[in-house]
Amino acid sequence: MEEVVLVDEEGHARGLMAKSGVHHANTPLHLGFSCYLFNNEDQLLLTRRALDKKTWPGVWTNSCCGHPYPGEPFVHSVQRRLRQELGIATADIVLILPGFRYRARMGNGVQENELCPVFRAYTDAEPAPDPAEVASTRWIAWSAFSEEVAGGELAVSPWCMLQVPQLAALGPRPGQWPTGDPAAMPAAARFPSAS
Repeated sequence: MEEVVLVDEEGHARGLMAKSGVHHANTPLHLGFSCYLFNNEDQLLLTRRALDKKTWPGVWTNSCCGHPYPGEPFVHSVQRRLRQELGIATADIVLILPGFRYRARMGNGVQENELCPVFRAYTDAEPAPDPAEVASTRWIAWSAFSEEVAGGELAVSPWCMLQVPQLAALGPRPGQWPTGDPAAMPAAARFPSAS
């Protein structure tokens, strides 16, 4: 049974819950992550969520998302989900937005509620998506993607919509974004063994 780490408002671990039961109308605050995967031409791998996903099915979003296992370092979580969702076995992964948090509610009342550090990754591999996770993919220049999201021309997941302006503010070249400070991550993420 896959579990997610529940956290308090200060980011301290306060327990575990089965992933299958965490997302509902009163989703508790928990740890998640987002990853933006780029190739060497600074093209972002954009993904469309599988149609049977519980939250935001069929919506375009960043490359991959997930939840760390209890006690699992975040970089390992990102590597695991890149492999599981996209068939990407190796990538250079860096923390970018350590303190990102969001809450969003779907039309049916199901909500997301996460402390969600954001990572950037680079790869020279082509994706082989798991259709249970990803309906489709496409590479898009970061500059075009960020402009389309900012202009409302491209509808994306609510977390992606909030993350893109913060990432764009770091500069036009993803490879030159400053590395995030691990000390600014939620306490449960900085010290996973304490969870």
